[in-house]
Amino acid sequence: MSIEILTGLLGWAAALNYAVLCAWFLVFALAHDWMFDVHKKWFRITPETFDVIHYSALAFYKLGIFLLFLGPYIALKIIT
Repeated sequence: MSIEILTGLLGWAAALNYAVLCAWFLVFALAHDWMFDVHKKWFRITPETFDVIHYSALAFYKLGIFLLFLGPYIALKIIT
């Protein structure tokens, strides 16, 4: 696999993962009550705990995207 193909792969993977992150955030922000009601049926959870779980998961996912896709993509762009 060439560096150009790997760079393209990492770039597209980062873009797709950021699209998922944005969609998740939009659903969380715009349909919060609906999401909470769905999860409340499955788990005994307070709204505060629900918010903490989602904000933490969003932050972890964003960090994972940067470390696994965007960081290596930038490094490959610098060396080529």
